[in-house]
Amino acid sequence: MSKIRKEQIDCFLAPRKLAIAGASRNPQKFGHQIVNHLLANGYAVTPINPNADEILGLPCLKKVHELPGDIDSLLIVTPQSETDQILREAIQRGIKNIWVQQSAETADTLRIAEEYQREIITRKCIFMFAEPVSSIHKFHRGLVRLLGSLPK
Repeated sequence: MSKIRKEQIDCFLAPRKLAIAGASRNPQKFGHQIVNHLLANGYAVTPINPNADEILGLPCLKKVHELPGDIDSLLIVTPQSETDQILREAIQRGIKNIWVQQSAETADTLRIAEEYQREIITRKCIFMFAEPVSSIHKFHRGLVRLLGSLPK
C-alpha cells in the first residue's frame, strides 16, 4: 500500500459531507467528539451506530449499506474488533473515500484494502486535518510536519 497523500485527505474532506461508523452517544468517546467537532464546523455528518437511533440530534443509521448514494466518504472509528467488517462493507457499498482512524486499524486492515485494490487513509487522526484544526492538533500537525511525516 502506498504512502498516504495529502490529495487523499483533501478528497475525503472536500465535500464536507461524510458518514462516521462508530459514532457514539457518549461525550467521552472519540466517536462523539469527532461528530460534534465536524458538525460545529459546517460538515454534514451521517452517524452509523447499530445501537443508537440518534446522535447529537442526527438520525443514526445501523449499517453502512443504509447510506444514501450521495455520501462518498466514510470515517471508521470503531473498535478494532469491528473495523475490518465495516471496511469490507464500505468497499462493497462503493464508498470512494475511506479513512480508518488511527488506532482503529488492525493487522489485516491494509491487507483487506489491497485485496480490493483500494487506497484508504490509515494511521492518521482526522482532527489534524479537518479544518478548523484546534490549537493542540495544530501543534501536533506542526510537529509531524517538522519530523517529515505529514502527508504531501
